[in-house]
Amino acid sequence: MSRTALVVIDMINPYDHPDADRLVPSVRDALPAVLELTERARASDAPVIYVNDNFGSWRSDQAELVRSALAGRHPELVEPVRPAEDALFVVKARHSVFFQTPLEYLLAQEGVERLVLTGQVTEQCVLYSALDAHIRHLDVCVPPDAVAHIHRDLADASLRMMSLNMSAEVCPAQKVPF
Repeated sequence: MSRTALVVIDMINPYDHPDADRLVPSVRDALPAVLELTERARASDAPVIYVNDNFGSWRSDQAELVRSALAGRHPELVEPVRPAEDALFVVKARHSVFFQTPLEYLLAQEGVERLVLTGQVTEQCVLYSALDAHIRHLDVCVPPDAVAHIHRDLADASLRMMSLNMSAEVCPAQKVPF
């Protein structure tokens, strides 16, 4: 099996955007699986890479994003997934974790050929990131219980697209190998 990295997408979030109220219940549901995967990845010595939106704050970095999220509307959803200061952390400005970020280079440096995508939002950033990983010839796994959605129907369709069109492995977090 190729080296696997866990990618935690957009979990450092102040939840002050228009869809936040629709997203929060799904984040609450996904959080335990995200935490379980994070613990198992670390125990297996797999890289855990946080990739997070900068929310239009062009001078932000990991510390600033975490501070802002913890001061936001739902710090109880941020604190459990708060990355350590020395965590691998990539700031993004658009939906895909790859778009104009150094992630592809980081993965190559780490010898990663397989990604486990977790976080939010299934029908947006997770979907676009899975597609970008697929076109880069990376294997992708998306545990449905470790991703959060705004619209369940679109999330279900996105997971199906990832499975059928991108050959992504879609399985529960408990069954994800590292």
